[in-house]
Amino acid sequence: MSRIASEDAFLRLIDRHFPRRHPAVPLHRGDDAAVLDLPGRICLTTDLFLEDAHFRRAYFTPEDIGYKALAVNLSDVAAMGARPLGFSLVITSPADAGEDFWDGVFRGMAALADSLDTPLVGGDLNRGPSVALAVTAWGGPGPSGRFLTRGQGRPGDVLFVVGELGLAAVGLAVLEASGRTAVAAWPAATAAHLRPAARVEAGLALAEVPGVRGAMDVSDGLAADLPRFLAPQTGADIRLAPARPHAEVIAHAATHGLDPAEAAFLGGEDYALLGVAAPEALPEVLRAVPEAYPVGTVTAGPGITVNGRPASRRGFDHFESRPCCT
Repeated sequence: MSRIASEDAFLRLIDRHFPRRHPAVPLHRGDDAAVLDLPGRICLTTDLFLEDAHFRRAYFTPEDIGYKALAVNLSDVAAMGARPLGFSLVITSPADAGEDFWDGVFRGMAALADSLDTPLVGGDLNRGPSVALAVTAWGGPGPSGRFLTRGQGRPGDVLFVVGELGLAAVGLAVLEASGRTAVAAWPAATAAHLRPAARVEAGLALAEVPGVRGAMDVSDGLAADLPRFLAPQTGADIRLAPARPHAEVIAHAATHGLDPAEAAFLGGEDYALLGVAAPEALPEVLRAVPEAYPVGTVTAGPGITVNGRPASRRGFDHFESRPCCT
């Protein structure tokens, strides 16, 4: 292991992957604070990516760690119907994480940042007992000038999803059970957990559809996030056909005697987009984002049903006991 000898050496490693020049950053990394050129209103989000709480080095490659630490933040920006404009990064590094490890982390993170023209503008470095990355990302609205928010659905509106429900939860389960060897047997599920998509273009397209009332990032599973998305005094009737989930969700459910629709509903770390639209706007939603699909309707009065039965289980909660890593 090649040890990083100093903070300056760490900063030089960061500079190797992230350029210091960007049109939106008049004063970049290296001063006490960056100076940003922002286009009016922005949305801003922060997420902590912590070893043995959100990932394990046993089956995440360094590139996976860097990619996902940024992707989970950009997924929040995407859910607002916004385009990412920049991010800052706080790092904690233990003694056993050397230059090769961090070079891989930055390589994975920079690949995603470059693909979305999203500059790293600054941050902080610390020594600590485990690997931790805290990202703060911000974005601006697209041509519509609006952000998509929660709590906007009305009774009779259509709920729809962009992305696979339950697939990342399968990835977590098989990676925890079998480690990195699970990638060969469960390629889609492990990819969904290790490298979730940041659906920026889909979010921007949804914000351009006038009948789309709101959206959110499904990070804790539909069961946990749907109540957070619904407007007060409304509920939802969710309809998930047994054949609708990804084939790997269906296969994993079958081996464990589970209902695949329930497995998809519970999910966890999906990083899908959940949206709500007026019924007459659904055809336009499907034209703008062909991978979107309806999952139910908003109902008058609280309560959530799944395929006609009351939802009896909740999704993921960070403050309840559960194994790594969500």
